Amino acid sequence: MTSSRAMPVEALLVVDVQSAAVSGDRAVPEAARLVDRTADLIARARRRGALVVHIQNDGAPGAGDEAHTPGWELHHPVEAGPTEAVIRKTQDDGFDGTALGGLLTDRGIRALAICGVMSEMCVQATARTALALGYRVVMPHDAHATHDIPAAPGISDAVPAAAVSRVAEWALGSEAEVVAHAADVAFTVPPRCR
Repeated sequence: MTSSRAMPVEALLVVDVQSAAVSGDRAVPEAARLVDRTADLIARARRRGALVVHIQNDGAPGAGDEAHTPGWELHHPVEAGPTEAVIRKTQDDGFDGTALGGLLTDRGIRALAICGVMSEMCVQATARTALALGYRVVMPHDAHATHDIPAAPGISDAVPAAAVSRVAEWALGSEAEVVAHAADVAFTVPPRCR
């Protein structure tokens, strides 16, 4: 479902916004835009008292986001406190083998926004599980990104990153709420933090 403004959400999931994804030669196209939009979402969520969850991928040895390397570091600073958390993962899905589900349940979260990288991989996998678990999911179109898909001889031409991101949203079906801009996402305090 596409809408112009979403009802408030109680949590923000910032998926894999790590140095390797937003800086240097491995950065996604329009990384500066992504960093700007995710920073805005984080700041507004903090001001409203919403839960902010930074999901950090522990990449395989040799990967740009290999654990405990410069590319693995979270791009946005984490503010210590009861309304901010870091969840580390080793799979695309932020729920798979992590404490994310328990954290959201403990806070009484029912509605969340998801942003970050890569649109068709970790962002979509996390959103798909959130939907399956009954969460209301809002995806700001301008706050997730990915890379171009290279051409595959005999199969297809290259697919631009913007098209890949849009298809990732579309593939979630009508249950996900896609809004055009990060500024269209509103936040509220989670029920168990009021």
